[in-house]
Amino acid sequence: KCNLLKMEDQATYRRNGNGHAKTADLSNYVFGKVQPQAIPLEGAVLGALMLERDALMMVADLLTPETFYLNPHQNIYRAIIRLFEAQSPIDLLTVTEQMRKDGTIETVDGGYYLVELSHQVASSANIEYHARILAQKHIQRQLIVAATETIRDAYEDATDAFALLEKTEVNLFKIGHRKAKSAQHVRDITTSVIMEAERAMQYAGECIGIPSGIRALDKETGGWRSPDLVIIAGRPAMGKTALALTIAKGSAKAGTGVAFFSLEMSKAQLVQRLVCMEGKVNGQMARNGKLTQDDFRRMCEAQPVVDEMPIYIEDTPAMSVIELRAAARRLKMKHNIGAVIVDYLQLMRGGEDQRGNREREIAQISGGLKALAKELEVPVIALAQLSRAVEVRGGSKRPQMSDLRESGAIENDADIILFPYRPEYYQITEDEEGNSLAGVAELIIGKNRHGRSGISVMCGFDEFYALFRDLDEKPSSQFPATAPQSGASVALPEGASMRGRNEEDIPF
Repeated sequence: KCNLLKMEDQATYRRNGNGHAKTADLSNYVFGKVQPQAIPLEGAVLGALMLERDALMMVADLLTPETFYLNPHQNIYRAIIRLFEAQSPIDLLTVTEQMRKDGTIETVDGGYYLVELSHQVASSANIEYHARILAQKHIQRQLIVAATETIRDAYEDATDAFALLEKTEVNLFKIGHRKAKSAQHVRDITTSVIMEAERAMQYAGECIGIPSGIRALDKETGGWRSPDLVIIAGRPAMGKTALALTIAKGSAKAGTGVAFFSLEMSKAQLVQRLVCMEGKVNGQMARNGKLTQDDFRRMCEAQPVVDEMPIYIEDTPAMSVIELRAAARRLKMKHNIGAVIVDYLQLMRGGEDQRGNREREIAQISGGLKALAKELEVPVIALAQLSRAVEVRGGSKRPQMSDLRESGAIENDADIILFPYRPEYYQITEDEEGNSLAGVAELIIGKNRHGRSGISVMCGFDEFYALFRDLDEKPSSQFPATAPQSGASVALPEGASMRGRNEEDIPF
């Protein structure tokens, strides 16, 4: 019968030729204590994962191979992850075959140990609770390692204390930010945004699918529909994030829940932009404390409007495809989201087996996003960077399909590809007929599986407020950017409140 003590590389005791206990393996001990572990729970989690494929979606953002204490368990989890990324069934037979391909089958006694694990559980009902315990044990082990290094180095006479302090802070920071971050409703963030804006003032100076918020675009695309993968690709400063927020705001106002995964900007930064867009306030003025009292009044009036938008933001950096899919599925189950926005694609991570080959990694990411759209039956809108070929090209510098950066797979996987283009950014102030292009933007439809391609949707872009709008909308008037006097009081409109928070609660 196979048991954990027979696994030589993870044995708690070393054995002599007769199989009797000989000496303790000190690698499992720190200061005479066994490192934090929960081996029975590790087996229960792995057994549940082989029992129900969908169970992985519940724990993917909590577990990594290193979360498991035993090396054989790490190998089993790696095999499960690879099967999931390949969209293959996950069961006893497929995991055994995958481990055979990986060359790790002997760490589980040729597969016999997998049989034992599959018999340990009857369902995956408690898998998330068990996974959280394993994550806690892993964090405890990481803290032990970091603390042990600090103690060892602190006893060295040649150690620079300030350098050691910085190293310790970095190690603790890394451990703290490896845990899963949950999505938050925007109402949990808007109060701190409003309070920060006030504090800065005192101290400074026709649509079938989901609407995009731009009627001209909806008329051409019919709105976003499941299971489309929409790519918004452009160079920096073309307004990709502004367009994504315009789409999120338009969809939310139509009653569609939106999951916004920001791999670049923080939750507070995004919500500040939403509030400023809704209140027609310059975001830079809000950050620099140069708002007028009228500006701040409009921000406060915009807060209850933004509070009611069903937008859920998660800003975990460098998410992998599997982590994003797990988080999106939870939001779908809990809040019935109708659209997913990812900002932006190149900041995501692919699977472990694709590391080192960026083109293949991007291909895996774009394929994973398309699979997510199909799985959740929602449109997925992903932002993407274009290559520098746009900048070195002469003429109007209009983007084209060949400018998609790092992988042609994006072009293959996408149902719709939009290129936001602002001629004014390249000092092109008039079109061929002599019409002014000030405040005018184009949304070039490079690809459309459901309609015309190679056409442009003309719209307006208010650079002052970083928002897209229809051309027939009246541009927002730009208010003077003079700062109020320090200490000036501002009356809050009805519906906007500070909710009793202290100044120390502001995460800025």
